[in-house]
Amino acid sequence: MSALRVACVGSGFSGAVIARTLAERAGLEVDVFESEPYVGGHCHTERDERTGVMVHRHGPHIFNTQFDDVWSFVNRFTVFRDYVHKVRAITSRGVFGLPINLKTLNDFFGEELTAETAPGFLEAQGDKSIAEPRNFEEQALRMLGRDLYEAFFHGYTRKQWGVDPTELPASIFQRLPVRMSYDDNYHISRYTGIPEQGYTQLIASILDHPKIRLRLGQTFEASDAASYDRVFYSGPIDGWFGRRHGRLRYRTLRFEAIYQEGDYQGTSQVNFCQESVPWTRVTEHKHFAAWESHSETVAHKEFSSACGPDDTPYYPLRLVDDRSTLAQYVELADREGGNLTFVGRLGTYRYLNMDQVIKEALDTAEGFLAAPHDAARFSKDPL
Repeated sequence: MSALRVACVGSGFSGAVIARTLAERAGLEVDVFESEPYVGGHCHTERDERTGVMVHRHGPHIFNTQFDDVWSFVNRFTVFRDYVHKVRAITSRGVFGLPINLKTLNDFFGEELTAETAPGFLEAQGDKSIAEPRNFEEQALRMLGRDLYEAFFHGYTRKQWGVDPTELPASIFQRLPVRMSYDDNYHISRYTGIPEQGYTQLIASILDHPKIRLRLGQTFEASDAASYDRVFYSGPIDGWFGRRHGRLRYRTLRFEAIYQEGDYQGTSQVNFCQESVPWTRVTEHKHFAAWESHSETVAHKEFSSACGPDDTPYYPLRLVDDRSTLAQYVELADREGGNLTFVGRLGTYRYLNMDQVIKEALDTAEGFLAAPHDAARFSKDPL
C-alpha cells in the first residue's frame, strides 16, 4: 500500500483528517492541495492585526460533538478551552435568549411557567389545524404558534436562506432545539470547546507529518487526478464536472467589521430576527476566548445572499430543484468519477457540522485503508 499515490484537495477538516490518517496509519505519502495561502478552509482563524483578537474569518465556529473518537482525535493536536455558547436574539418585542427555553417563554409571554407547565402552554400556542407540517413555516407554527414564529424565525429565515420559509423543508426547523428548562447553552453535546490557538493552528498541526506534502496556493485541476491512485476531493461537486448540469445553489456570506474600544455587544453572538435589518447576526470574537484580554474589540455583521459564480459557497440550499440537479452529478460521479472520492460539505452538497465532517473523514480513511482499490465514491451518500 505504501506505493499508492494519494491527493487530498482542500485543507479543511476533511482533507486534513484523511491525509493524517493515511499518512500515520499506512505510511502513505499524501499531497494536500489548497488554493488559499493558508490552511483551514471555512474554519480559518487568525489574529486581527489591529486588536490582536483571534477572529473566526468565516463566521463563528464552536466545536461540539457526541463522538468520542472525534473528540479524542482533535485533542491530540491542540488544547481545547471550555466555552459555553449563549445566543441573544433581538426581535420586535425585545431581546431574548436562544434557544427558546423557560426564560425565553416567560420573558416573551410575561408568564411564570415551570418545567411542568411549560410543555402544555407551548402546545396550546401551536396551530392544531396543521396535522402534517409540509415545510419550515408549518412545522414552526405547529410547534410554537404564530407569535414565537413571527418574532424569532420568519424574518431571520428569509434573510438567511433567501427564500420564503414555506419553500424550506420541515426538517430544517426540526433541528432547532426548544428546552423546558433554564439552560440557555446553545450546544448540549457531551464535548464542547474552542481551540486555544484557533482552528487554523489545529488543522496545521493535523497536517504536520513527514508523509504529508502541503501545497498552498495551488489549484488542483481535473487533469491532475491521473497522477494519483486516489483523490479525495472536498470542493464543490458541480465544479468538478464543469457544471454541465447547471450550478448547484449555495448561500454565501459577507462580513462587515466593526471596531471600537472596550466591548461592543457584551456577548459572542446576537441574532437580528427582524427582516428590516439587513444582517442576520453580529459576532464579537473576543468573547470566544475569555482567557485572553484585549482593550479593543472587533465584531462582524454577517450578511447572507445567493452565491454567484465568483463568490465563496458556504452552505447548500438543497431544495427540490437542487436535489434533482445533485442526483445528476451523483450519476456522473458513479459513471465518470474514476479514482475520485467526494468528501465534506461541498463535495457531498450537505450541511455538516465540524464534528460530522471529521467523523466522516475518519470513517472514509478507514474504509480506504481496508479496501484501497474499491474505495467509496462519496464519504456518505449525498442523496
